[in-house]
Amino acid sequence: MSKELVDKGLMLPVMEHFYTIQGEGGNSGCAAYFIRLGGCDVGCVWCDVKESWEAENHPLVNITDMLKWVTEAKAKSVVITGGEPAMYDLHPLTEMLQQNGIETWIETSGAHEISGKWDWVCLSPKKFKACLNSSYPKAHELKVVIANKHDFKWAESHAERVSDNCELYLQPEWSREAKLLPLIIEYVKANPKWRISLQTHKYMQIP
Repeated sequence: MSKELVDKGLMLPVMEHFYTIQGEGGNSGCAAYFIRLGGCDVGCVWCDVKESWEAENHPLVNITDMLKWVTEAKAKSVVITGGEPAMYDLHPLTEMLQQNGIETWIETSGAHEISGKWDWVCLSPKKFKACLNSSYPKAHELKVVIANKHDFKWAESHAERVSDNCELYLQPEWSREAKLLPLIIEYVKANPKWRISLQTHKYMQIP
């Protein structure tokens, strides 16, 4: 029965949830309720939430309980992240949230078909599993993590595939930020269509 409810998007594995400040990308600095789903088959080597990868390690939660978390916090925006949240059918959850006046944001690698109704799609492609062609036109924001100097060319290959209205961000991989940030600064100065995204929540020491 639980598998059937997961397949329908009525229950989802939740690793953690909390009300905080979005620290990255286009909505940086905005209050948002984060729901981190368990399960990921992308497997980024520098992932800082590897404990999210195994879905079976996390409890299944009814989406009505998720709505209760958000409304009790009086949050106006929800970020669905992971893991890889697009592994699941997110139509029921996002429709319910929007019906209650709550904005829906997703952070995804685009390696799975993006389901649901979204006010903001942050597309962050990874080298470890290819982004689907169908994911690019849905992106409001393209956020590429720069882990080495060769990643700029790789970032440009994705920028060519999103819409003209999509915001473009380069973000240093956290463990190498001191080395990579100067390179990113110079790259953005030379290519001003890009912006810099920093993990400001880590500076603020908040989740």
